Amino acid sequence: MRIIDLSRELYHRTPSYPGQPPVIHGVWKTHEEAFADSGNIQGNSVMFFSMPDHGGTHIDAPRHFGKEGTPIDKYPLENCIVQGICIDLRHIAPRAEITSADLQAAVAKAGVGIPKKGTVLLCTGHHARTFPTKAYATDNSGVNVAATEWLAKQGVVHFGIDSMRPGPEGDVNSLVHKACLELDITHIESLCNLEALIGQGEFRFIGLPLKWRSGTGSPIRAVAVFEDA
Repeated sequence: MRIIDLSRELYHRTPSYPGQPPVIHGVWKTHEEAFADSGNIQGNSVMFFSMPDHGGTHIDAPRHFGKEGTPIDKYPLENCIVQGICIDLRHIAPRAEITSADLQAAVAKAGVGIPKKGTVLLCTGHHARTFPTKAYATDNSGVNVAATEWLAKQGVVHFGIDSMRPGPEGDVNSLVHKACLELDITHIESLCNLEALIGQGEFRFIGLPLKWRSGTGSPIRAVAVFEDA
């Protein structure tokens, strides 16, 4: 078995989506403080964090797209362990729209079909090119509504991308979110290391969310699993 980590590292003030709360991570109690408080043999250190439910590598719950959408604590876990493929879209220019024709061509080049009730991960190269610079928050390419509709017609439960948003910054991104609600699919944002999946064929994708009550999304530990002989 080979496991490839597709998750961004979380740390204090890691880049977060513009307008959302920052990721805060700190020491609540050191080993020395814990020992002084309890007399425990070595003292048990504790850290704490505060972050938006869309911080780091995360899945959007349908509730994020509209009030009637499913919250993350009710989202089917069956959709979080699925077969997947990764397609190469690194030739698409920054801030450009990824079209359905681009997706079809990339799938054909990958030489492997899209698994039903699975996922498609879109390697745009954006994370590798820009993280953690300011451009990471603005310069991504992304799918348009027609491309989102095309993905839904392939029978996926979600798709993933190596940037903070599924569409390019602006109105197109908002319309893609709306389309996901209407099409009954969702997406995963802020993936990384997708380059390691190019040309590797089908894999099992695992990205389990935290059980936030009525949450609009959740950080996940996203991985690709290859059952090598």
